[in-house]
Amino acid sequence: MKLLTIYIVVMNLLGFAMMAIDKRRAIRNQWRIPEKTLFLVSVLGGSLGSWMGMYAFHHKTKHWYFVGGMPLIFVAHLAILKYILG
Repeated sequence: MKLLTIYIVVMNLLGFAMMAIDKRRAIRNQWRIPEKTLFLVSVLGGSLGSWMGMYAFHHKTKHWYFVGGMPLIFVAHLAILKYILG
């Protein structure tokens, strides 16, 4: 359980940081992090961090698939966690 907690915290920090990095790169017209990579980090456990990063940095908030997708992935993670914990 401790390893799972550490994993989830790290993935959420990564998701949050990736939103910040991609926003900074967007402003500077630099190479961007692919959207599929942002979603992959979210699916692999970083959904809350990615979702929070979207709104903290006002990034990807005009894309319906991010606005709807990140909360749905988070809800799926909550359901999986509830199932695991019983």
